[in-house]
Amino acid sequence: MESLYIDSFKYALGERKSHVNDSAAAGRLFSSAEDMKAAGFRWHYMCEPGTSAYDLACAAVRPIADRAAGADAIVYATCLPLNANVGSEEEWRSSRDVKHLMDFPVSRLQADFKLDGAIAIGLNQQACTSMLGSLRIAGAMLATEPSWQRVLCVTADRFPENAVYEQAYNVISDGAAACVVTREPTEGAFRLVASHQITNGGLGMASDDETVGSYFSYMHRLIAQTLQRAEMKAAEVDWVVTQNTNDVAWTVLAHLFKIDTEKVVSVTLPDAGHVISADNVLNLTALVESGRIKSGDRLLLTMAGFGLNWQATILEAV
Repeated sequence: MESLYIDSFKYALGERKSHVNDSAAAGRLFSSAEDMKAAGFRWHYMCEPGTSAYDLACAAVRPIADRAAGADAIVYATCLPLNANVGSEEEWRSSRDVKHLMDFPVSRLQADFKLDGAIAIGLNQQACTSMLGSLRIAGAMLATEPSWQRVLCVTADRFPENAVYEQAYNVISDGAAACVVTREPTEGAFRLVASHQITNGGLGMASDDETVGSYFSYMHRLIAQTLQRAEMKAAEVDWVVTQNTNDVAWTVLAHLFKIDTEKVVSVTLPDAGHVISADNVLNLTALVESGRIKSGDRLLLTMAGFGLNWQATILEAV
């Protein structure tokens, strides 16, 4: 099977940086600031009132616009369904014309970045696993479209004004991320080795405590099955790039899989919190910038999200 590669990882965050002490005092958290700090959180980012999720998407794509030029497809993923429409709710209510509920950000992105030859695909209902889901879809499309060369993947979400910036005991940041899936191995690229997803729709309306309670059993199953797909053992994983959730979670999982906790990377958690679907990109970018990745290193990326969804991707540094 032909190899596929991923490169040009970029991200963008909301403009307002807030400490958990301040957000707790302002009523933006369900939990106390002390509980959030005990879980590893310190800061998070929120958009200014006039900044949309689409603005975040453009900020993430803009630095890689040259690389995205000529893309055959765009996979634009959102966690919150409301971020999949950039139309005016006021126009919809005054006119009762549903076209205002179908102003798709992926179409805007195609036009604004002059990606005229790209087909546009919106991906949602995968919650915080959306970026990994977009990588899987991009890989599948390239595998079935022999003339295609690259796919631009984007995820962007912001919470609505006055939302509580906590979900399942995690402090949330507004943010976006982007990358390119391609047939060409470029400098700094990663080979896409394997992807896997598990969904249990019966847990879709689980409480926060039920969500946390299901995390370890499903994440263990996800990782074991992903390694099996890649024909790898846990000992062959050089790095684990996680989402920014309670930093105790991967201490437990690393012990279960006998993975050295020094290999587990969630270094952006204190500064950025849980950036919805963009955590893997933030932590992978930080790991690349640290200079610790060697050619041939294999990286396991994991995410869990409402729905309930669990996704994992294995990459190899080239």
